[in-house]
Amino acid sequence: MGTLHITELPPLPKREPESHKGTYGRILLVAGSPAMPGAAVLAARAALRSGAGLVTVAFAGSLTATFTAAVPEAIQLPLPEPGAPEHDAEIDRLIGNDFRERFDAIGIGPGLGTSTASRKVLERVLEVYDGPQVLDADALNLVAKGLPTSPSGKRIWTPHPGEFQRLTGATPRGDTERLEETRRFASERGGTVLLKGNRTVVHDGDRFYVNLTGNPGMATAGSGDVLTGVITALLGQGIDGFEASQLGAYLHGYAGDIAAESLGQPSLTAGDLIDYLPE
Repeated sequence: MGTLHITELPPLPKREPESHKGTYGRILLVAGSPAMPGAAVLAARAALRSGAGLVTVAFAGSLTATFTAAVPEAIQLPLPEPGAPEHDAEIDRLIGNDFRERFDAIGIGPGLGTSTASRKVLERVLEVYDGPQVLDADALNLVAKGLPTSPSGKRIWTPHPGEFQRLTGATPRGDTERLEETRRFASERGGTVLLKGNRTVVHDGDRFYVNLTGNPGMATAGSGDVLTGVITALLGQGIDGFEASQLGAYLHGYAGDIAAESLGQPSLTAGDLIDYLPE
């Protein structure tokens, strides 16, 4: 069976006069760790800039002061530190069965780490939440290390080539191989896969999109964290997984192109992408 090449972008969600912050998505980001606190900050700032109405961020409790100063608009869900007494029981309590009602979308993985404690957090999120979700960065690395996942049409996988190789054993080169391997992955695992890189590929097994925005200046630490925030925000606003991935890749790359025109490619940082998203 063939797949459909999508070239048109979906529209951005409209802001209606008779609306409130809950109208535009209640999202949760599970991100950051003592070693990588900036990942949570970048993902949260990107989600807010992408229109999410309410952004909650779950992170190690020791990051509270840092996060409050960096993103005062976000709601915080501090998690117990690795090695804390009753760590697993506390994770089960904080990440509850009410998450499906509390959040319209979840993004998990940026800067999370791959410790036993991080694995417990990811396992618990996947256990209680079957709604729209983005798995990125260390969430993908934990899956590659054997953490089981059940197929879900509401899941978005956002690997870079190294993470994709760890997940599948494949190292596709060129558009033809990338399209075939992403189609295979989406068909076997469920949901949508967004394979990052020059000409990012989005595939859900039936439809594919090749993104043409972006530039080499975006090959910088934190760029993927920004993309996770953007896509999770779009999911929270009711866009389906394929279209949220497609639109997220385009906007992320376009912000990078505008930033590069102003700042030059060598000077780009992940924070610049967020600053230029409104453009």
